[in-house]
Amino acid sequence: MAPIGTIWGDIRQRQTKVILSIAALNGLDLQQAPFEFGVTNKSPEFLSKFPYGKIPAFEDSEGWKLTEGTTIARYLSDIGGKSDFLGSNAKETALVDQWIHFAEHEIGAPVSGAFGLVYGSSGPFTRERLVRALTYLESYLATRPSGYLVGNSVTLADFVLVGVVHQAAIVSLGAAERAQYTLIFAHLAKVTGDERFKQYWSTEKFVEVAATEPKTLDF
Repeated sequence: MAPIGTIWGDIRQRQTKVILSIAALNGLDLQQAPFEFGVTNKSPEFLSKFPYGKIPAFEDSEGWKLTEGTTIARYLSDIGGKSDFLGSNAKETALVDQWIHFAEHEIGAPVSGAFGLVYGSSGPFTRERLVRALTYLESYLATRPSGYLVGNSVTLADFVLVGVVHQAAIVSLGAAERAQYTLIFAHLAKVTGDERFKQYWSTEKFVEVAATEPKTLDF
């Protein structure tokens, strides 16, 4: 089968991990363009396609282009047809959207703040917001016999969630925190354990102790 298109992205980036996982699980052949951050996305060739210079970025086989990580993942969820990644009915679709929004804004935003603090690219990080979100999420997962956020099978919301949780474990959730939020990390293991995309979700960079001071970027 010919590739449906090309993705430009950094595999260290959670959005890129989600996109590649959805493509693999949905049986889509997605070509990965060679990419060097700060070089490829500033090149004239890239900017001619994507003037904002942002990744991840997608171009299909007909030249149609799309940016923003969750938007690309949603599109790939919809066209594969192998699974109900977006929910099997209107109510489930609404719940998938709810959990995508929660993951990105209530966990992803403070985790991005933590990365900025540790790596020197932003201001103060409010840990309380992250703890509140994780506590709520842990209690919600306790009500889910399937282990998934919505319904009885994996959806795009699960991938977006593990994207932000995986990123958090690289900087702001050490071993103690991972032991505290057992259901959250069981969910991460469940969603990312598929051999078709397991390689994108290595835990080797997970920190033992939550970072609290600037360090060299290596994730």
